[in-house]
Amino acid sequence: MIKKILIANRGEIACRVIKTARKMGIQTVAVYSDADRDALHVKMADEAIHIGPPPANQSYIVIDKIMDAIRASGADAVHPGYGFLSERAEFAERLAKEGVAFIGPPASAIEAMGDKITSKKLAAEAGVSTVPGYMGLIADADEAVKISGEIGYPVMIKASAGGGGKGMRIAWNDAEAREGFQSSKNEAANSFGDDRIFIEKFVTQPRHIEIQVLADSHGNTIYLGERECSIQRRNQKVIEEAPSPFLDEATRKAMGEQAVALSKAVNYASAGTVEFIVDGDRNFYFLEMNTRLQVEHPVTELITGIDLVEQMIRVAAGEKLSITQDDVKLNGWAMESRLYAEDPYRNFLPSIGRLTRYRPPQEGTREDGTIVRNDTGVFEGGEISMFYDPMIAKLCTWAPKRIEAIDAMGDALDRFEVEGIGHNLPFLSAVMDHPRFRSGAITTAFIAEEYPDGFAGVTPEAGALEDLVAVAAACNHVSETRATQISGAMDNHRRVVGPNWTIVVEREEFPVAITENGDGSYTVAAREGEDGTALSAPRKVALGDWKPGTPLIEASVDGRPLAVKVDPTLQGVRLRRRGAEVVLSCLTPRQAMAARLMPEKIPADTSKMLLCPMPGLVVSIAVEEGQTVEAGQTLATVEAMKMENVLKAERKGVVKTIAAKPGDSLAVDEIIMEFE
Repeated sequence: MIKKILIANRGEIACRVIKTARKMGIQTVAVYSDADRDALHVKMADEAIHIGPPPANQSYIVIDKIMDAIRASGADAVHPGYGFLSERAEFAERLAKEGVAFIGPPASAIEAMGDKITSKKLAAEAGVSTVPGYMGLIADADEAVKISGEIGYPVMIKASAGGGGKGMRIAWNDAEAREGFQSSKNEAANSFGDDRIFIEKFVTQPRHIEIQVLADSHGNTIYLGERECSIQRRNQKVIEEAPSPFLDEATRKAMGEQAVALSKAVNYASAGTVEFIVDGDRNFYFLEMNTRLQVEHPVTELITGIDLVEQMIRVAAGEKLSITQDDVKLNGWAMESRLYAEDPYRNFLPSIGRLTRYRPPQEGTREDGTIVRNDTGVFEGGEISMFYDPMIAKLCTWAPKRIEAIDAMGDALDRFEVEGIGHNLPFLSAVMDHPRFRSGAITTAFIAEEYPDGFAGVTPEAGALEDLVAVAAACNHVSETRATQISGAMDNHRRVVGPNWTIVVEREEFPVAITENGDGSYTVAAREGEDGTALSAPRKVALGDWKPGTPLIEASVDGRPLAVKVDPTLQGVRLRRRGAEVVLSCLTPRQAMAARLMPEKIPADTSKMLLCPMPGLVVSIAVEEGQTVEAGQTLATVEAMKMENVLKAERKGVVKTIAAKPGDSLAVDEIIMEFE
């Protein structure tokens, strides 16, 4: 058996591998860049070795540096995780020459399947149905436009060595094909050191469904069911589940058998994933094979009970699979939400900074039988760097039925506390409550169709808003009572907290009266004879052991559990739940009367400015001062977290001044240019 594993990766996947290795009694070695000196995977491993500066192309994907770390540590095996060197045949070959086990497939399989152009050809030869496209090398943008026209728009422009949404663009016309080709080449070169591009037909209204395979070096190959990964943005998965709510048993079997046949054709050994696009009639088309562990592997582990990392280690050690196809049973339903350091209110643009608060929900089996799992690579006080992928954690839930797994996920997201950076928790919560998602009627266009103007948060329905009003009133009562006790300790004239309050939400007033029930709960009811919006019914609110200053309330309203995040404001609280963020002012009747007379604050006008939407590096400025630009015209390109973001004009105008230049590192909302 393997004695010491070096993990040639970082973040949550490095931590994930360490957990299984530790369970198996195997020592681990972490590698780290300057930016990751204090990272969680470094703290968890038995030993750690520094490999260079923050940029991945100067540290994590430099094979010579990883080989030096292997020699220094005496590791007899390497797990590559995903991304970085996980699909580099050269790396597997170098390890073989050193006599170090690669916890992944043979170099020949990586070369055959890891290259998307080659894998398409091999799949076609093996009789696997594939998406129409051009698999040859494309010389320049002119040829890309020509090929795209021949295939027929829309087309997908993809990096041959790509993955994780990097180096991918959808083009609907010649102009987008030309621009997308260059951006894809740039991203591919920066992320993978390989700028080859291919083009294929983009199947509209598709579902992204993938088959998990597992093979050993003795000729045994099985499939472990499927995962649905259709909730995506910028071609990167956001929410995954297993199994798919769309497949029937016949389609599942056909896809699984094709995945196994393709794996056997390249003598595959280890865990791998065969990805398919499935249309509305359950016709499926091969997309690619990922010759590595997938980000979303936990949902497969939850419904099969199989530790995929353990199986990869055992296969790398030369063992036969102890599992046959007949042993694979799909039990229940699992969900995975990818928590990203990105701002959903700014079109999911990356966010960086320090995690001033990071408190995941409690992992394990809950009282109702559901399971919560959180794979993460960060900790409270840690920093989210601009140099790497913005994923913070993968929150997973399991339940016997799909709707129960969704509800468990919504509840777990409510309890997940993240502060200090922009993050997509509100969006993930909103999806869990979205009727279309809950019904299972999803495609890869879900986000674009349901949030065409971007995510602006959730507006609570009347009943949900009244629940928050009641919670705010109870919080206010506790805070005010505590304030009187503090002041009462200093003098003998303790202020009395009255029962009558007006809760104001965006100038909508809820006059309420609050009473203590003697059992630690409060009744919040409409105040009779007052102007404003009356609560439809009294609500009994319990705040658990909440104290002012605690950012999470484990509340209940009329016996219904309600996890709510709370922040104090100048005159009340900000409550966040299920994608909604509501600021509630808690005013005395006299204060409410005065507030009605206050003028509304007008926000600053930035309509004539191009602001940097995220912290990043200016790659290029496409216009000059004095130039007239048209709506949709490219103005600048900013790179952040290995992704190029093309900024375009929203309307026709004249460039007045340009405040940034290529190579500048900008903060969020820093001015790039102004218009007349």
